[in-house]
Amino acid sequence: MIRPLTLALAAALCAPAHAQTTLTFSTWVPTAHHISVWQANWAAEVEKATSGRVKYQALPKAPSAPPGTFDAVKDGLVDMSYVTASYTPARHILPMMPELPGNADTSMANSIAYSRMHWKHFHKVGEYKGVKLLGVFTHGPGQMFTKKPIKTLADFKGLKIRSGGGASELVVTALGGTPFFKPAGESYELLKSGVADGIFFPVESIVSFKLETVLGQATLFPGGIYSSAFGFFMNEDKWNKLSKQDQAIIDKLSGEYVARSAGRSWDEADRKGMEAMRKSDIKIVNADAKLIKEVQTLSAPIVEDWIKKASAKGVNAKAVLAEFRAEVKKVSSEK
Repeated sequence: MIRPLTLALAAALCAPAHAQTTLTFSTWVPTAHHISVWQANWAAEVEKATSGRVKYQALPKAPSAPPGTFDAVKDGLVDMSYVTASYTPARHILPMMPELPGNADTSMANSIAYSRMHWKHFHKVGEYKGVKLLGVFTHGPGQMFTKKPIKTLADFKGLKIRSGGGASELVVTALGGTPFFKPAGESYELLKSGVADGIFFPVESIVSFKLETVLGQATLFPGGIYSSAFGFFMNEDKWNKLSKQDQAIIDKLSGEYVARSAGRSWDEADRKGMEAMRKSDIKIVNADAKLIKEVQTLSAPIVEDWIKKASAKGVNAKAVLAEFRAEVKKVSSEK
C-alpha cells in the first residue's frame, strides 16, 4: 500500500517550479548617473518582492538613440526603460504640463503632483498606449547655465543653448536664445567645443555630466524655468506574460511609488550637485525680481499654447493645470 506521505512527496516533486522571468532594461545616460542607478535599484526591489521570480538584466548599451526609447520598448528591443517626453513631443503633449516654468522647487513635489494628475486625468487619453506605463516623474527644477555672466535678458539674447526639447526649447526661444536639440550625454563636448554657449539643466546634471569646467555661471529661478517629464515603462507583451501575482506586486511598486522614489533620488542628486557646484568656479546667481518677472511674462504664451493643445485632446486643460499647481503647493507643504 502506498502511504499518503509518499503520495504527497511525489506530488511535490512533480509540481512545476515557480517560473522565473528575466527582463532586460536599458539606460541612455551613463550607468553612474543617478537615474540609471535608480532604475537598477527599482529592478532590484521587484526581484526581492517577487522572491526572484522576476529578474532584470541591464543591457550593456541602449538599443536605440534616446528619442527612440519609447518605440524600442514598445517593439521589444528592450523590456524596460524610461525617456523624457520632450524627446517625443508629437506623441507626448500632456506631459508638458509639469515641464512649464515655475512649478515646484523640488523633483519630489513636481513628480508626485504630476503623477496624481496623470493617473486621474491624462492616462485615459492614451499617450502611453502600446507600453505598460509603470510611472511618471520629473527631474528637479531646470536652471540656466551659461559660459558668460547673465545679468539681464539682453545678455542672453542670441546665445546658442543646448535643449532636450519640450518646454526647455520653447523657453529658450521665448527669452531670445537660439535652442538646438541634442541628447544630454553630448553636453560636455558641445560646451567645450563652443557649439553651445549654455544649457538648461537641473543642478545635478552639472556633476553628472562633468560640466563644472565648461560653464561660468548658474542663474537660478524659483521653481526653475522648466522641468523635464519622464515616462517609465515596460514592454506590454512581457507584462501580459507575467503571473497575476507578480503583476500585482509590480503594480504596488508603480504609480505614485515611482514618482516618490524617483523624486527623492533626484532631489538628493540636486543637493549633491549644488554642493559640488559651490566648490567649483561656477558663479551662482539668484535671478532678481525683475528678471523673474520678465521670464514669467515671456513664458505666458507657452502656458496658453499648452492649454490649447491639451484641450484639443479632450482634457479640461485649464482646470487640470490649476489643480496641478494646487497639488504642488499641497505636496510641497507636507513634511
